[in-house]
Amino acid sequence: MNRNFVIAIVAALLAAAGAGFALSRHKPKPPADTPTVLASDQTAQRLYEQAKQLRQENNIEGAKKIYQDILEKSPDYAQAETVQRDLEEVNMAAILQNRPSPYAAMHDVQPGDTLGALAKKYGTTVDLIKKMNNLSGNVIRVGQKLRVWTGAFHIFVDKSQNILRLLVGDEVFKTYRVSTGANNSTPVGEFTIINKLENPVWFNKGIVVPPESPANVLGARWLGFNIDGYGIHGTVEPDKIGQQVTAGCVRMRNEDVTELYTLIPTGTKVKIQD
Repeated sequence: MNRNFVIAIVAALLAAAGAGFALSRHKPKPPADTPTVLASDQTAQRLYEQAKQLRQENNIEGAKKIYQDILEKSPDYAQAETVQRDLEEVNMAAILQNRPSPYAAMHDVQPGDTLGALAKKYGTTVDLIKKMNNLSGNVIRVGQKLRVWTGAFHIFVDKSQNILRLLVGDEVFKTYRVSTGANNSTPVGEFTIINKLENPVWFNKGIVVPPESPANVLGARWLGFNIDGYGIHGTVEPDKIGQQVTAGCVRMRNEDVTELYTLIPTGTKVKIQD
């Protein structure tokens, strides 16, 4: 074979290989975040399905751990709001389940024990002790075993979003939509719940408005701050929840404030920010 012909073939092959290498180096790459986001969503979705299965099996703590992992590691997951709602549901379910919890203790009723004394001892409410133990009345018996909540709740209100977060330590236990003050009238700062009232009477400029009156803006419950005239209460205008329309108090739907009333004792700390 002609030597020059062989050299020409080899040179052509080397040139083709070089061109291919150059093309591979300069080939456009897909956006760097595309596969990551997809992988993250797919992983989060698999975990979410696992959590749903655990809930069906009544494994509340296992489902809770997965929900927390999704929110921590995949905050941009498309269903993050659904995961947050599901987490809040299992948080509430965990209160009522008769199983070990870092926020619950078993108490053997001793002579002289009362529900009020136990609520004060453990920093909880009589209503919550009764709810956790399916008690219809206030009578307890010596030797009876009661499951008692020990987690210290505190409240954070964000006026800019009109939301109230109920926390245990750094953990968001539940989030509620609320109304706050018109013209930025809800005070900012740190407060304490110092009184609680069921079906409160409203004293409006010298006029006594009874609980059953549709004009009583306090709704089903009152949780008063250590600042005169301010607190968290229910509403007769649930359609205005989420707006800045109150005279300065924090309003909640009646079913929400009733739930909160059951959970938190007097002495609970409240932080409000703009």
